[in-house]
Formats: sequence, structure tokens, C-alpha cells
Amino acid sequence: MVKTALVIGGSSGIGLATVKKMCASGYNVVIVHRERRQGEAELIKTVDTLKRVHHVDITVFNLDGTRPEKVDELIFRLDDRYRNLDLVLLAISRGNLKPLDSSKQHFLNAQDFALTMEAMGYNLQVWASKLFSAQLLNRGCRFITLTSEGNKKVWGGYAAVATAKAALETLTNYLAVEMSKYGIRFNVIQAGVTDTPSLRMIPNSDQLIKESIERNPYKRLTTPEDVANVVYLLCKPEADWINGTLIHVDGGEHLV
Repeated sequence: MVKTALVIGGSSGIGLATVKKMCASGYNVVIVHRERRQGEAELIKTVDTLKRVHHVDITVFNLDGTRPEKVDELIFRLDDRYRNLDLVLLAISRGNLKPLDSSKQHFLNAQDFALTMEAMGYNLQVWASKLFSAQLLNRGCRFITLTSEGNKKVWGGYAAVATAKAALETLTNYLAVEMSKYGIRFNVIQAGVTDTPSLRMIPNSDQLIKESIERNPYKRLTTPEDVANVVYLLCKPEADWINGTLIHVDGGEHLV
């Protein structure tokens, strides 16, 4: 039986790399993204190539996956090919990158924190509860979220995202326990510094990249493909006993 993956935030970076990996492994894929016209056109070209090469079904939804009503819309629009999910990757990247220092002209305020927390923290529960209630999650479904080292080490302008990521890790753990009776696994991947469009939005990202290469035991950045490979491994039957775990995918970067 063909397996199905839902990749939320699948138009670039780790999300897109996962789409490619799962298609190459024979999965049908639903991609949720939020791109402008040019970005969407590039994604559609990639999707057409993946369909032709791997002979899989791929459906693309351009909608705001951080809004509960849009999640409902997606569920309503899914056809029978995608109503039994074996993987859900939550790879949304939408947060405010501002300093806490209130003497600055633009600094993090309460609204900035709330929007970032909803988009990159609590949003996991929105997707998990709505997909489960709609009976779209197969027993054994993997729910995988993404965190970063920035919630343990201070990166300039990253405070709101780091706070949301910390909440996401905790929420992942609680869901891992509470949803275990339904056979659903929840895990979180902490990738090393990865050169993606999201990274380039962080202030002084060039310096962060340089320092990460220097301290990484393998003297390179983590790639989106490195992370996608681990997402795939977590979907194997041999990974059934991995639940509620933070997995480092960084070549040992976090140790240095």
C-alpha cells in the first residue's frame, strides 16, 4: 500500500528536501506552503519533475498553515488519495526576528511574541488535533517537528523564535505520551545550522554560518538533505520505539 506524507512548509529548505526524499521512497505527498507567485512557479516545476521521475501523486496547497480555519479548508479539500497519513512534518518558519532591547526603534513586543508563538509553537497542536479528529492519521503515523540550537544558545534577534521552539519541544513531548495509545509517534529534530532561506533572515547569519563551520567536527554546515534522510529513517518500522525524543542531526556540532 502506498504511504502518504504531509509536509507543512514544503516549498524550500528542509521541507522541500523532505518532499524530494519521500517521493524518491515512493510516498505520495501533500505540500502546504505560503509562497508568492514566482516561488510557487518554481515549486510547481519541481513537483512536475518529481511526479514524472518517481511516478507518485503530489498535491500542492498554497495557504497559510498557521491559521486554524485554513487547516480546516485543507482537510475539506483533501481527496481520498491523501486521507491516510503516515508522516506529518511541521516545517513552518514564520517568526519575528527583533531584539529584546526596548531602546531600539524596532524591538520585540507582546504581539510579536504572540504571533511567533502561535505560528511556530502552538501550531503543532492545531494540526495534530484537527488531523486526528478528521481521522486522517494512520496508526503508526510519525509527527516530526523541527527545533534549533538557538533556544539554548543566544543568537541575536532570535528570542521570540527561540521561545516558540522551546514551547514546541515541550508540546512534542506531551503529545508523544498522550497520543501513544493511538500508535502515533511525535519526535523533534534539532538540525545543525543549515543554509536555508529562513537562516538568511536571521541577523548576522553570515557570521553564524562561519562559526558553525569552524566548530562542526566535519567542518561543514548541515544540509537540508541530511535532515530529510533522518525524517525518512524515523518513518521506518525499525524506528517504531522512538517516541518523544529530540534527535540531533548535526554531525556532532552541538557538542562543540
